[in-house]
Amino acid sequence: MNEQGGTPIVPPVPPMAPMPPPVPRRRIPWRSYVLVAIAAFVLGILWANRPHPAELLLRGSGRGEDEYPRLRERWSMGGGTTKVVRIAVDGVLFREPSDGWFLREDPVESILRQIRAATHDPTVRGLILEISSPGGAVTPCDEIHRAICTFRERQPGRQVVASVREMAASGGYYVACAADWIVAEPTAIVGSIGVILQSLNWHELSRKLGVDSTTIKAGENKDLLNPFRPVDSNDVRIVQQLVDEMHQRFRDLVRQGRRMNEEEVQAVTDGSIFTAAVGKEKKLVDELGYFEDAVQRIAERLGVSEVRVVRYQTSLSPFSQLFGAEVSSLWRRARAWAGPRLMMIWDL
Repeated sequence: MNEQGGTPIVPPVPPMAPMPPPVPRRRIPWRSYVLVAIAAFVLGILWANRPHPAELLLRGSGRGEDEYPRLRERWSMGGGTTKVVRIAVDGVLFREPSDGWFLREDPVESILRQIRAATHDPTVRGLILEISSPGGAVTPCDEIHRAICTFRERQPGRQVVASVREMAASGGYYVACAADWIVAEPTAIVGSIGVILQSLNWHELSRKLGVDSTTIKAGENKDLLNPFRPVDSNDVRIVQQLVDEMHQRFRDLVRQGRRMNEEEVQAVTDGSIFTAAVGKEKKLVDELGYFEDAVQRIAERLGVSEVRVVRYQTSLSPFSQLFGAEVSSLWRRARAWAGPRLMMIWDL
């Protein structure tokens, strides 16, 4: 304020310097993101398919990957120096080849590869088979049974214990009876020891719809079970002979594996299913228990206080994971019943 009481004197404000113009943000082209994604995808495939150290050692030794699978081990439970491998036998046992881009792991081949890996590993003293299967096609079940027997024969003193969770029915029990000891959970189902072959016949339906089929064949029985003609008794006779032969093989393996006499085998091989408790009474099961009981039992049979349980890692490559997501059970079942085939399966 000046001396006369007027308005205050405000010093002039210097002008502000002009603001610099904003720096334009550099936008990354969308093509760069695509290239980075492709590069990461390719690197993932290369990493997943890199040679295992054991494979590098065996190259040039004449040992192929399919004969001597090199699978990564993961410590599962237990300790000590006696190694035991746990292998899951889950679901319907059908061969499942890949369909074009949809690369899926064949469940049967996965089981066989794990058994072969354990067979050729001299440090493996036993197998624990975690079974939860209603069975499947005859030949895959027989291949798994034989692989288990080969594992045991390759090195004296080895032991195989089956741990049945939900069920070991039909082909699932075909696999289980290859074990030295069977432990089944109290709520499990066992049995259904039989062989089945089913085929649809729509002769009457096609006749009503006016649909016919032309079959040109060389060989009187080449078109067995042709669905466009009435069921022929000769066809049934031929197919029944196949089913009976496969059933007899199943019976023989149960007799050998479970150390039964003919009367005992006859009582359990009519296709009936049993609870685990009844199965124990009929000598299809050795004891009721859980996976921990199976671990304890195999340790006792190997004569040690504790076993080191491992499992194999059989993860698919990123490419297979991207294009080979697990198909639904309905699609699996549709593939399984695509045509007449000999099966050992319990199905509701």
